[in-house]
Amino acid sequence: MSKTPPAIAADARPRLPRGVRLVHSEAQGGWVLLAPERVFKADAVAAEIVKRCTGEATLAAIVDDLARSFNAPRERILADVTAMLQSLADKKLLEL
Repeated sequence: MSKTPPAIAADARPRLPRGVRLVHSEAQGGWVLLAPERVFKADAVAAEIVKRCTGEATLAAIVDDLARSFNAPRERILADVTAMLQSLADKKLLEL
């Protein structure tokens, strides 16, 4: 029996934890998430999502903004954003 991961609440306010930053690095050739003793390369889409994770906007607001900005179906954006944010949270790169 497979276990589905818990969904992120629509009113969650994702943010980068203390010590984690999103920066544009010429040396890395794009956006990277810098964490203590770790570096994670972020593609353009991931960077757009993480830029919105300020702790002020809710997950629902972030998804709505991305759906509008990229003219994409909200359901698809919600699924992709939720999966990515959960993955970052699992790596301690994001607080939900």
